[in-house]
Amino acid sequence: MNRFFTCCFFLLAFFYSSAQKKNAAFQLHIHKTDTPIHIDGIADEAGWQNAEVAGDFRMVLPMDTSGALVRTDVSMTYDNENLYLLAVCYNYGEGTHMVESLRRDFSFLKNDNFLLFMDTFEDQTTGFSFGANAFGAQWDGAMYEGGKVDLSWDNKWASAVKNYPDKWVFEAAIPFKTIRYKKDAKQWGVNFGRNDLKTTEKSSWTPVPRQFPTASLAYTGSIIWDEAPPAPRSNISIIPYVLGSVAKNYTHHTKSVFDKGIGGDVKVSIGPSLNLDLTVRPDFSQVEVDKQVTNLSRFELFFPERRQFFLENGDLFANFGYADIRPFFSRRIGLGVPINFGARLSGKLDKNWRIGVMDMQTAKVEERNLPAQNFAVLSLQRKLFRRSNIGFIYIDKTSLNYNPNAADSSKNVYSRYNRNIGMEYNLASSGNQWTGKALVLKSFQPGSAADDWIQAANIQYSSRKWFITAQAQHVGKNYTSEAGYVPRKGYMKLNPLITRYFFPAGGNILTHGPQWSSVFYFNSAFKETDHSNILSYLITFRSKSTFNFVAQNDYVQLLNPFDPTNSGKDSLASGSKHNWNTVGFDYVSAPQHLFTYTANMHYGGYYANGHLFTAGGDVGYRFQPFVNITMGASYNRLLLAQPWGNTNFLLVGPRIDVTFTNTLFFTTYIQYNEQLKNLNVNARLQWRYKPASDLFLVYTDNYYPGPFAVKTRAFVLKFNYWWNL
Repeated sequence: MNRFFTCCFFLLAFFYSSAQKKNAAFQLHIHKTDTPIHIDGIADEAGWQNAEVAGDFRMVLPMDTSGALVRTDVSMTYDNENLYLLAVCYNYGEGTHMVESLRRDFSFLKNDNFLLFMDTFEDQTTGFSFGANAFGAQWDGAMYEGGKVDLSWDNKWASAVKNYPDKWVFEAAIPFKTIRYKKDAKQWGVNFGRNDLKTTEKSSWTPVPRQFPTASLAYTGSIIWDEAPPAPRSNISIIPYVLGSVAKNYTHHTKSVFDKGIGGDVKVSIGPSLNLDLTVRPDFSQVEVDKQVTNLSRFELFFPERRQFFLENGDLFANFGYADIRPFFSRRIGLGVPINFGARLSGKLDKNWRIGVMDMQTAKVEERNLPAQNFAVLSLQRKLFRRSNIGFIYIDKTSLNYNPNAADSSKNVYSRYNRNIGMEYNLASSGNQWTGKALVLKSFQPGSAADDWIQAANIQYSSRKWFITAQAQHVGKNYTSEAGYVPRKGYMKLNPLITRYFFPAGGNILTHGPQWSSVFYFNSAFKETDHSNILSYLITFRSKSTFNFVAQNDYVQLLNPFDPTNSGKDSLASGSKHNWNTVGFDYVSAPQHLFTYTANMHYGGYYANGHLFTAGGDVGYRFQPFVNITMGASYNRLLLAQPWGNTNFLLVGPRIDVTFTNTLFFTTYIQYNEQLKNLNVNARLQWRYKPASDLFLVYTDNYYPGPFAVKTRAFVLKFNYWWNL
């Protein structure tokens, strides 16, 4: 196994390319305007009449071998305060535009939209994205890993969309102090992407192979400034909040608890590319609730971070490792425990180095015997070759003024400290065909024992016809990451995957092909404990609907007792062996219709010679652009011998989004979870009265066992204001 990791490391180091930027010939010259630009979707200012136009977009999907059917013209200009963008998106034939709603940060594939991708440091790794759908809903995000967009990132900018009989026009002003960029640089990487659902076409200004997203920074062109943009200035933003709340626990028959809070964040730009974030008594009650799932696995589920404070340059902290090996997971901080204060310094030190430093302190919770805790993280990243990098991370979780002893045996006992140190190499070839990672981690805690290391590596190849990846992991049985997400320990894992795509010359099918993947788990003696072999066949239609057939074989040798219903009943014995087969399908309808739906159904064996039937999906209808209603459901029927017997788990819930304007939103989320025996109702009204400044009213109820048997209820009113000094 160690030889495998060594070979992977040398493969990762070998498969790089320092070739010239792929689309270097695509250039848009940008000139400074001397006249004001009014953001109204009407391009009648002199600055636009004199601006150079980027047109002749290329088709990316359905195929990447021709020009785009829909015409798009893009211009850019600037003054001392803002970068301005104008996109004229022409119609192809008649018919209304398709959008989900006016909600911010919409789904790219479900809306007619236009997006800007900016590589402001020309590193083809990080950047910013801005855009809008055809009715004016805004999109903004921070870019990382060369082509991914974190839509939780939020900042101040302005835009407007105006519809005409033959086109829709998107106009935006992006303040220079909103973004980070290299001082005195006269060239930035840039690309423009458009999605048009009437033609089912995705297009971009520069040619992008169909297997990659239009956000891929490896395929950007360039904007060439007539003079360097204004030098980045020190900028301080103060974002205070005030809130009032009332909560009542009906199951304990306690009185209503009234609370008030004052706190906030401070953002300080340090030089052109570093940002210091400070927070005092942060409150995240306005954050949208997680979508619940039925958990029939043996391990903890992962839910993404949504809290704004943790997001800028969040990839430096959160993306170290793999999806099932995260040495740092920010949701370990402050969920159910008050945060007293925190600080983050993140960004670029120069063209090759990035840094992330974080320190957070949580409060003591007497009733749980939980001490005050400090979370400290240091992350460094050094660029290698054109798009690859090497990273280092150190994580320290410490319980403050805490020395547990024998007298604490009747109470909850926590560790005094847990520390992690690690390095990784991230491969990204110049054309993105080759990507991969090699990783090593070690943990430290009181009474540390051997086998507290992680080694992992993967290599991935992507072309128009093939997608091939191989991954290997070793996680020691004594490895511990209390501030991370590592749901399984004490194993070695091998995970190969091969996909082949076929492209018919015509007909309703755009592409189809098989995929084979396997996951094998072994213990420290390299004896198999688990495996899953999955064979699937995916068909993608020209309408963008998809159908996937799946056949799967599973084998599990339990390492610990396990309740196969996860509902507190009896457990299967450690060491018992289980093997079963499953078949099923997944279908996703075409996104360009007002009525959309997904459906899935799987049937097969289960633990203890049992059977499991799973069915689910979503049904949605939009009264565009103001109302979007989605009903999601999943049903699991477990057929097992006694003492479990037959068990049914239903998870169902509608979501209603009402967007009165692109600054006033109302969302209601109802989730009935039979496994958790809970009915949750969450309603949130958000008024964005100024850019990045909001008023929230949040109502939450939890019920069970009957529709009127209230367990808990809470109201929160929160006001925050983004104030630039």
